[in-house]
Amino acid sequence: MTDNSARPHRRSSALHRARTLPPWSLLAVGALAGGLLGGAYGALKPPVYTATAYVVAVPTEKSDPASALGFAQAYGRVATQLAVLGDAQVWAGVPVKTLQGSVHAATSPDAPMVSVTATSSRADLAADMANAVSRALTRHAAGAKATTNVELESFARAVEPAEPSSASPAVTALVGASTGGLLGGLLLLVRPKGDRRETARPAAVPSPALAADSHGTL
Repeated sequence: MTDNSARPHRRSSALHRARTLPPWSLLAVGALAGGLLGGAYGALKPPVYTATAYVVAVPTEKSDPASALGFAQAYGRVATQLAVLGDAQVWAGVPVKTLQGSVHAATSPDAPMVSVTATSSRADLAADMANAVSRALTRHAAGAKATTNVELESFARAVEPAEPSSASPAVTALVGASTGGLLGGLLLLVRPKGDRRETARPAAVPSPALAADSHGTL
């Protein structure tokens, strides 16, 4: 019986203390909690390494640079298709599904070049996958050279990255602190205000003597 009656009192007192906290406390608590969570996320998440290989489209004597640029765009879309990845898995030593989820290709509207980028939790595997896909794409283009009059040549091989491309714990902690501070500011805006009761001042009533003097003067 005593515990049940004490719970509402504890809740009301806790709510009262929360209302009486200074406004900056929500910002500080949110920033601190967000920084701790962000730093923990950055420390526990496995690092991600990124490696990129480049191939360039070269026109033959029967073609021109404009055609090479157009076929470079086409080969950029073909690079992640099953026909190319099926050959690349042999050199990369990983299944096709891994290549599909880890490799993407990009092209430039101004240069007949295709970039093949791979990401992995291992630096050496990221480079191996990028080089394997670029090699398979080059061989695929060589098979259609007689028809397209354009061939792909390796421009730059992917090298093993020395540092991860994922954010460091310090960066994730900073992002978490910023996000936590923002949420704390939003909570500050929607926080219930305390009852603001203004005591009404009683109207000043003149004393009988002062009222009589005023009446006699008039």
